[in-house]
Amino acid sequence: MHSPDISRHDAPVVPAADLAAVTAGEALARYLHAQAADFLRSLRLHSESGAEAAGAAEAARALRRAARRISGTLHTFRPLVDPAWADELRTELTWLSATLAQEHACASRLGRLLDALSRLSGASPLPSARGELRTRGNDALARPGGRSGAMGASGTLGALGAAAPRVTGSLTVGAARAGALLERQLTLARTRAHSAALQALGSSRFHAVADAVAVLASELPLSPAAGAPATEALSHPAELTERRLLEAVSALPLGRAAHPYNAEALVHGLATASAEETQDAPWHQVRLLMRLHRYAQEVLNPEADPVLGRAGLVLDRHRDAAEAAAAAAAAARTPRIAPATAYALGVLHADQRHEVEAARFAFQQVWQLTTAVPAVTTP
Repeated sequence: MHSPDISRHDAPVVPAADLAAVTAGEALARYLHAQAADFLRSLRLHSESGAEAAGAAEAARALRRAARRISGTLHTFRPLVDPAWADELRTELTWLSATLAQEHACASRLGRLLDALSRLSGASPLPSARGELRTRGNDALARPGGRSGAMGASGTLGALGAAAPRVTGSLTVGAARAGALLERQLTLARTRAHSAALQALGSSRFHAVADAVAVLASELPLSPAAGAPATEALSHPAELTERRLLEAVSALPLGRAAHPYNAEALVHGLATASAEETQDAPWHQVRLLMRLHRYAQEVLNPEADPVLGRAGLVLDRHRDAAEAAAAAAAAARTPRIAPATAYALGVLHADQRHEVEAARFAFQQVWQLTTAVPAVTTP
């Protein structure tokens, strides 16, 4: 169940054939030492990147990746380590990973929404959100059959009357203004997230986390249970994680997701934001459990089936689309925006909810490649 698409290969792990020859503590320590080394290496690269945005962003992603693996592994194999130490380090790593993720999330969400607006309006790319729109007569989006609606999901966005000159054509007034509004809101959020990340990386709290990970690179506080053979002590926690994943997947409406255009993801389109969050929550939980399962497999069985890796990528798309739809809905609730802008944001919201539905369909298709998660195998 290990996927070459979403997992690292360069970290030394215990080969499955060697598990019988080592204790659980030794196998776990090798994996966590490697992840701690990756964390410290990424931290050094981040410090050395300076003003280079691309290098800093890549180093931050690697830092988050190592932090997630350490935290997830400590969660799954908690009975084998000092529980108080593990809980404290997990809490701090979760805080760090979440703080560093916000800037990237805002940037990718803005790009996704602007690309969708361009696609829906038939003009790509969008003009600069700060560009001047010199439009007079056509301040509404064209709808098929002359219909209008705040959350319409069919048809394409209409054409803009007379927009500022640009090479790629014209957009509707509503789409261009919606793009400008989204850019203002998400750029502000990204700026705040960037400041929060810089503040976090310079805080005493972060330095304490870095010190703890530096110790982990050479020393792992183990419990007495870690002295048992790896094939026995590692299998049980991994099986519990696998069982939780199976139970969570069984609770998903996969039967409905198997039918394209079932509108399940749009059923709460006109309801409150909390209704969509409630509908999406089980899918997000499966994504998190799948990640924990994958990390456990990296410790136990690095050569596992890649089917769940592809399913994890699909659920990443589901999460991204759901968050983008929420951002469009939040922008549409901005006071005193023009009707054409609200309509464009409604179409954008519906488009992203269709992407949510498509991701659910794709997940169901991938999941059907296997009737159940293959059992954790040990030599």
